[in-house]
Amino acid sequence: MGEVINHRVVVAALAPAIWGTTFYVTTEYLPPDRPLLASTLRALPAGLVLVAITRRLPHGDWWWRSLVLGVLNFAAFTPLLFVAAYRLPGGVAATVLAVQPLFVALLASRVLHQRLTFRIVVAGAAGLAGVGLLVLRAGARLDGPGVAAALGGAAVTAVAIVLTKRWVSPASSLATTGWQLVAGGILLVPLTFALEDVPAITARNAAGYTYLAIFGGAVAYVVWFNGIRLLKATQVTFLGLLTPVVAAVVGWAALGQELTALQLVGAVVVLAAMTVAQTRTRSDVREIRT
Repeated sequence: MGEVINHRVVVAALAPAIWGTTFYVTTEYLPPDRPLLASTLRALPAGLVLVAITRRLPHGDWWWRSLVLGVLNFAAFTPLLFVAAYRLPGGVAATVLAVQPLFVALLASRVLHQRLTFRIVVAGAAGLAGVGLLVLRAGARLDGPGVAAALGGAAVTAVAIVLTKRWVSPASSLATTGWQLVAGGILLVPLTFALEDVPAITARNAAGYTYLAIFGGAVAYVVWFNGIRLLKATQVTFLGLLTPVVAAVVGWAALGQELTALQLVGAVVVLAAMTVAQTRTRSDVREIRT
């Protein structure tokens, strides 16, 4: 029999669920074509607030570890994500990014010595297929640099998850999250000013940026990093597949976007893959040797 999914998984799932609302907030509340500005304002203010609340700075190895994780989670991932989103139409970017659980499973088997099982590989493939059914559109074309950016984004976040699991922070999740958000946000500032101009900010824009900073930044990442601390790396990474599901539901409910029968099948497949990845069975003894 499978083990019951515990409350830690449910709490950790709140992070990708919140990120699933980002598309709606971005399109409806933020000025267009300013992805780096949105990323900077999501990361840096939230990080500064968390550091102020905890009143704790990194020490020893955690100065450079915070920088490395800040680069991977924010300064590197964000540009790669938006390059992929701009160059890959029709949900291709989200589909390619859904390969992340397989990357994490492979890295965890090497770095964390977690067994790479047949069940996890099948769940990863099913999750990838489910996201494809959910977000891909007919006639979507591939673009070499776009695919490379999406694969790069999946890779850097996979490395970040594994390193976060390997490097056990001496501080609370609030403090550790704050360090990473500040490091990533500071690195994004010059990139933002170099590549984008800052538009006039309306009250509606300010509301959108505030939501991203508080919920998409501080709350979601504290929950996410705490989930990495408490759960297996493979458990956490599969929860990320919830983001496109929530985005599709929000698009249907708030924007009137169509949800076809095939998309609903994709959502069910994604949720099934996530559930399988969270549970363990006695018969789950077959190991993939890599």
